[in-house]
Amino acid sequence: MSKGIKVNEERLLESFIELAKINGPSGSEKPVADFIVPILEKLGFTLEFDEAHKNFGGDCGNLIAYWKGTNPSAQPLFFSTHLDTVLPTKGLQPVIKDGVIYTDGTTILGADDRAALAAYIEGIRVIQETGMPCGPIELVLTVNEQPGLVGATYLDYSKVRSKKGYIFDSSGDVGQIIQQGPFSSRFHCELIGNQSHIGLNPEEGINAFQIAAKAIMDLRLGQLDPDTLVNIGTIHGGEMSSIIPGEVKLVGEVRCFHKEGLEQQLDKIKDVMAVAAESYGGKANVRIEKKYLGFYSPSDSVLVQNAVQAAESIEVENYVTRTLGGADTNILNENGLQCITLGNGFRNIHTVNEHISIENLNNTARYMIGLVDEWYKTHLS
Repeated sequence: MSKGIKVNEERLLESFIELAKINGPSGSEKPVADFIVPILEKLGFTLEFDEAHKNFGGDCGNLIAYWKGTNPSAQPLFFSTHLDTVLPTKGLQPVIKDGVIYTDGTTILGADDRAALAAYIEGIRVIQETGMPCGPIELVLTVNEQPGLVGATYLDYSKVRSKKGYIFDSSGDVGQIIQQGPFSSRFHCELIGNQSHIGLNPEEGINAFQIAAKAIMDLRLGQLDPDTLVNIGTIHGGEMSSIIPGEVKLVGEVRCFHKEGLEQQLDKIKDVMAVAAESYGGKANVRIEKKYLGFYSPSDSVLVQNAVQAAESIEVENYVTRTLGGADTNILNENGLQCITLGNGFRNIHTVNEHISIENLNNTARYMIGLVDEWYKTHLS
């Protein structure tokens, strides 16, 4: 693709702001879907919703949209993102300063990930308006991503025709190519002491908080090494100040680029909890819950090479990296859809200070076009 193909920057900015203003937090994405359905239909996409939302009480399923391109026999390429935002955006007031889009500070911006959605739409418009040759393009638009990749987990994968694709959903500037994501499991620890009244029979009490304190102090938390993270996120226990607490529940998670490393850390957590409980005469019950599997696309893989070539074609600096953050990318790969994550440059997500530069917004659309173009050149059937 020639660098000379440009996006309609004014149209893209307007589209992003329109999408950002639609209040569609996790589980309530229907207004977003209602907005984009007529746009995609006008662009010639065939649309299909699944029934993922019935598994978690949402108001809208995942949306799978397919356009045959100019050469329907070529290998299709999918682009994915999520329709939800982490918090409501009702009353959002955009503020543009020095080429950066903010809010007035009373709401989040929702650039995570309405920016990708707007850029996909603009990219497709430009592809069609310029008559650029391309194979089929598929959009896999998920719901309820923010609480834990829920929509992707329940996606009806039989409805997706493509096998490879990209997800723009990272705070890195456009040109960031994430080839590896972590394995992750959540651990639920029930630490059991013995409840008793401090004034009547304190000698019978085993304070579960002390067990928890020892366990936390004996655990290594945070980023243990470049490959591994361990965190305790919630602690619940106790009833009254006059009652020695007999039970504390801790919930945390481990993330690691390697399955073996993940399992080793989970075993260490079980051991630490057991030793801490035994030291006070209590008990520890630990339950492990898988969150998602890791993914890895080698540097010489077709997805990474296509991403590098497309970035060079639009003249943006590119680099290949990995992240300990989770994304729909993990779930889609786990279910047979090979994909990697790409940066689209949002910052301070999930806060009222969230923002994105207009340059990154424009480059996301340009990069999407470049990816389609490079893919078509090398994947003609």
